[in-house]
Amino acid sequence: MRYYKNLFITIAMSMVVVSCTKDLNKGPIDPNVTTAEDVYNNPASYKLALAKLYAGFSTTGQQGPAGNPDVTGLDEGFSDYLRDYWNAQELPTDEAVCGWNDIGVKDFHNQNWSPSNPFTTGLYNRIYFQITQCNEYLRQTALKIDGLPSDLKQQVTMYRAEARFIRALAYWHGLDLFGSIPFVTEKDPIGLFFPKQVTQDSLFRFLESELKAISPDLAISKTNEYGRADQAAAWTLLAKLYLNAGVYLGTTNTKYTECITYCNQIIGTNYKIDPTYQNMFLADNNLSPEIIFPVTADGNHTQNYGGMDFIIHAELVGSMDKNNFGVDGAWQGLRATKAFIQKFPDPSGGTDKRALFYTSGQTLDINDLSSATDGYGITKFKNISSKGVIGSNPQHVDTDYPVFRLADVYLMYAEALLRGGTGGTMSAAIGYVNELRKRAYQGTSGNVATIDLNFILDERSRELYWEGYRRTDLVRYGLLTNGTYLWPWKGGVKEGTVTDAHFNIFPIPAADRNANPSLQPTPGYTY
Repeated sequence: MRYYKNLFITIAMSMVVVSCTKDLNKGPIDPNVTTAEDVYNNPASYKLALAKLYAGFSTTGQQGPAGNPDVTGLDEGFSDYLRDYWNAQELPTDEAVCGWNDIGVKDFHNQNWSPSNPFTTGLYNRIYFQITQCNEYLRQTALKIDGLPSDLKQQVTMYRAEARFIRALAYWHGLDLFGSIPFVTEKDPIGLFFPKQVTQDSLFRFLESELKAISPDLAISKTNEYGRADQAAAWTLLAKLYLNAGVYLGTTNTKYTECITYCNQIIGTNYKIDPTYQNMFLADNNLSPEIIFPVTADGNHTQNYGGMDFIIHAELVGSMDKNNFGVDGAWQGLRATKAFIQKFPDPSGGTDKRALFYTSGQTLDINDLSSATDGYGITKFKNISSKGVIGSNPQHVDTDYPVFRLADVYLMYAEALLRGGTGGTMSAAIGYVNELRKRAYQGTSGNVATIDLNFILDERSRELYWEGYRRTDLVRYGLLTNGTYLWPWKGGVKEGTVTDAHFNIFPIPAADRNANPSLQPTPGYTY
């Protein structure tokens, strides 16, 4: 099921178009333009408008794959939310490099990005476009909900909870990636005003309160339509917020017990570990029992050159055969570093089946970042189903992106316990880890009897690589910057080198600081 199939309605969002007349109450001159007021006067449109919010993670405009963008001034392919998020989470780490020479790409792995980096600016703008859309949805539905029939009112109450979840996810990305950021909700005035910058502590408290508040109004776990948030999705975001609380609030204010509490709740739902690892990354991964929340894709209805289109096409390097991946071309971009490859005892995948690497004609060492044959390729994601059927469109993929899945929850439980959280047991933690390793080794040969924090970090990489977790994990462990852990081309040096701690977060873009004089510069960056 592809939830976004019928989402393409045009909604005029505040902050997307700025009026040039003095009368801000003027209606659109073009009779073909649909306004927010028009949309929310039609009860049948509430769900379609919600779909537009979900689609903000995977689409870049109203028609796709290019043209009529919903954020002006940005290339649609480069400004895709998921693509920019993936770049920010993976390219500064040991898991991935990109050989392209587009301005700003190599800044990620070199850890020398600036407030003018086009990709971090694009991601920041996408985050706030999502927040703006959610605020407008909440503002408009609040005006209408009391007058709705009881059955529709109940549905819209759940839709509003989902919109708040989407906004919370975007705000969490903002907190995790940019630190102290501007804050605006549906209760703020419409029009030109300067949103106030809030502390990480304040934003953390808002997200904690918001996710707890919406949980009762979300669908019971695994009862909503695939692609829509349920209670387990909110609980997973809460668990991730709590696991990283020491980063956001300071190391003396950790929330590991709270993390375990919500992990237990998620584990108690009907989500189950998928028996086949690679099935979660194929064109029919909507059938997986493990994926708690995805960004969905449809080759005919969510077309753009970002998201999973980007990940799968750019994953093909060297002599990798595009036909084995169900796509129409190899973009010759993404590879893995030796430091990541060596986390597996056998890169061939003969023991740990999660080692999905392409080695033919590829070198283990990366001597030249621009060479598509330097570094092993990754074969994890494909636009081919578990039945061997190519997706609906080889140019634009059907493979969904797993934002949250149960394996991550198992590993969060184990890490939070090792860090001193209560409410769990070591035997349960080892059991969860071994459940993942039984799948990976197709038997008990990879089972472990003990675990520690270093093991969990490496196991997270083996299990979750290229799924957008790595930067956050390395920051939490204090290893993204400084010289404690080096990998090839960290800091722009082949052997890896020390980088400054201010690169643990990205800077508020220079353009936004210029537009909003109340914003403070991100520490360590030159504006």
